Amino acid sequence: MEARIETEASMFETSHVLGSLLASSSILSQAWHHCSAADTGAAAYVRGSCGNTVYVAFSSKYVANSLAGIRAGPMKAFDITELGGSGLFRPLVGGEGEEEEKVKVQALALHLFLTLLNSPNYQNLLQEIKDKPVIFTGHSLGGSLASLAALHFLCNSSSGSFSSCNSTPTPPLLCVTFGTPLLGNEAFSRAILRERLAGHFCHVVSQRDIVPRLLFCPLGPSLSILGAHMHCCNLLPDEERANLQKIVSMHIAAAATARKRESPYWPFGNYVLCSKEGAVCIDNPTAVVQLLYVTFVAGIEVVDLSYRDIAEAIPQHLLLKKRDITEEENFDGGISLVLEASGIGSTGIGAAAATEFKVSKRASRSPNLICAELATKLGKITPCRAQIEWYKVLSDDDMGYYDSFKQRISPKKYSKVNINRMKLGQFWDEVIEMLQNNSLPYDFHRRAKWVNAAQFYKLLVEPLDIAEYYRTEQHMIKGHYLTHGRERRYEVFDKWWKSKTDLMDNSFVKRSKFAGLTQDSCFWARVEQAKELTEKVKTEQDAQVLGKFWKDIVEFEDYAKDLVERKEVSIDVLAPRSSYRLWVDEWKSIKSARAFCFNG
Repeated sequence: MEARIETEASMFETSHVLGSLLASSSILSQAWHHCSAADTGAAAYVRGSCGNTVYVAFSSKYVANSLAGIRAGPMKAFDITELGGSGLFRPLVGGEGEEEEKVKVQALALHLFLTLLNSPNYQNLLQEIKDKPVIFTGHSLGGSLASLAALHFLCNSSSGSFSSCNSTPTPPLLCVTFGTPLLGNEAFSRAILRERLAGHFCHVVSQRDIVPRLLFCPLGPSLSILGAHMHCCNLLPDEERANLQKIVSMHIAAAATARKRESPYWPFGNYVLCSKEGAVCIDNPTAVVQLLYVTFVAGIEVVDLSYRDIAEAIPQHLLLKKRDITEEENFDGGISLVLEASGIGSTGIGAAAATEFKVSKRASRSPNLICAELATKLGKITPCRAQIEWYKVLSDDDMGYYDSFKQRISPKKYSKVNINRMKLGQFWDEVIEMLQNNSLPYDFHRRAKWVNAAQFYKLLVEPLDIAEYYRTEQHMIKGHYLTHGRERRYEVFDKWWKSKTDLMDNSFVKRSKFAGLTQDSCFWARVEQAKELTEKVKTEQDAQVLGKFWKDIVEFEDYAKDLVERKEVSIDVLAPRSSYRLWVDEWKSIKSARAFCFNG
């Protein structure tokens, strides 16, 4: 019973932390104060402070004026993959597969931000705030600029990138928006989850506000024109507003019930959904969409609540309305409080929402609990790893386990090892998927147990993946392993390990004996490339092409020699019949023959 209660109590743990912070501090009121100051001026943003914290508020008025003359599809999404190479948003665009949806954001918001980014004044601002706690904020369209500014700051701050491959902590930054429209597509939302960024973003939404819900509608001409005047949506005449509410409700309903969506936009970060009854903080995008729908429909006849009221009154209101929930009503009571604070109620649509929300939350579990269960699964697959280790030991003396596996010297052993290889790959792919879905603790990829386990797995098993890739001649179809065959899990583990080693003393300690596993898990892929180049050298007649081949081979030769001299390779690399040893002998003979011809 106690374990069950603890599990249920922690279901809202991520958003609960942010919600508690907002309820017990002046962040919302200060953010709104600076938003109001920004909206009364003509500048793109204003800078202020409260204590040691810097507030940068972006003006919705500036954005609206900038968009006033634009009519050509302003609400379309832009593929920010094109900007990834420039470094602006590189961590966000590094995780999609070739077949996956590309990360996209709202095109005009991005255009305005890039214009602002190139201004000397904004560059000076970035230098001034780079080592300080910062809160970016904005109302309506200004919130879109604030979100992009926060993402850029996190990507490029001298305090460290938010990418998981970076060892330094993320900057002390929070982005608070009020009634801002959706910014990116679902791939954008997933990328922010993958890079552990959701906790930096807090989107405050009033129960009747159309703007945060508008981009669930299809991106037709009427919405494109309306997009440039989005800040006026809530000021439309009653009849027009009612018609717009019906359209918006219909399309949010389609998104909330998992029917086919006609708009690419999707929420990201934490959402604080507010009503006159209180507020609820949610961090799951699907749950956010569901609550954006039911709160909007339930609040059509409700008196509108301004963001000034929310910012100034909600924190005190929340503290006054705190009440204890007994253990027996822990889960159901928590759901009831969520719905009550959202302004939905417990009858009609509120009852239906409660049932659906309970089901979805029952299905979710605490990240720490999932991590504990994952540790148990890791223990259960350890025998698979041990059998591969034993296979390696048995193969080291003759040709090494890479070549033994590639040539299937013992079919029975090969079959067993291959099954274990696939089981381990499946387990670690599930780990990566859970990490991307935000199901694991935010610091999972920095925990020594998992970083070390992933590194050992990579060093042990990736050579077998390489062997299978070349044994089945995939390099003839797709290209070489390093550029066309490497599984994404290994690239992720490279980042984890780099993050750990960057924190360690990098002074080199020379090994007294060869490593148990070759420290470059892609070593054998480099050997295969060197072998292919060596064959080409034998027949190539073009002197320029031959010179390039020769240069590439010599670079690998020097690299491999250095690894061997530092004993960073396993003893199987130097086995008498290993691919590497055979290549070394062949390369020596080619160099000797060339030298003889030259001398002659």
